[in-house]
Amino acid sequence: MEIMSILAFLGTAVLLTLMPGPDNLFVLAQSIAQGKKAGIATTFGLCTGLLVHITAATLGISALIYQSALAFTLVKYAGACYLLFLAYKSFKAKDSELTVDRQESQSIDLLSLYRKGILMNILNPKVSLFFLALLPPFVNQSAGHVSLQMLLLGVVFLLQALVIFFAISVFSGKVRVILLKNPRVSRKINLIQGTLLGIIGLKVAFSGK
Repeated sequence: MEIMSILAFLGTAVLLTLMPGPDNLFVLAQSIAQGKKAGIATTFGLCTGLLVHITAATLGISALIYQSALAFTLVKYAGACYLLFLAYKSFKAKDSELTVDRQESQSIDLLSLYRKGILMNILNPKVSLFFLALLPPFVNQSAGHVSLQMLLLGVVFLLQALVIFFAISVFSGKVRVILLKNPRVSRKINLIQGTLLGIIGLKVAFSGK
């Protein structure tokens, strides 16, 4: 592949990743609720899920899911239900108050957050469809090795997403510290997280192909 094609794809990928969507909102929600480390663990989970979607798009599995209305609907609603369940858990814990000191000392289950990130990404069939639409226009058919080109572009997308999600985690972690200095706001951290997760879940549920 030509370097200019890769750079053009990278620019497009960065713009699309920065747009508000389920993945970056999920990182934002976890970082504000539990801190920078939680956001980073979630980021690694989401990017692991991206590997699954990239592989599926490269092998043509995503196209099969897209063609099956039942499979697409089942995966979509499974993802929406999972997100709404996480939102419910956050609302249930809405009255708990956090402090900056507790933020530093609290034990965060990073492995659980990593798994949540994987599930969140895998159970969103729109990600696979996104790769099906995004990758082919940047593939040089005449150069051959189409699958390898798609895989390379997928890896480029994953790496830039990793950097952007990491930045969101750090920024949101700093916002969290500021919010926790206000007792009234500290009681609403879980409420903020639940609202964000609920919005993501509803967006996934009511999105079409």
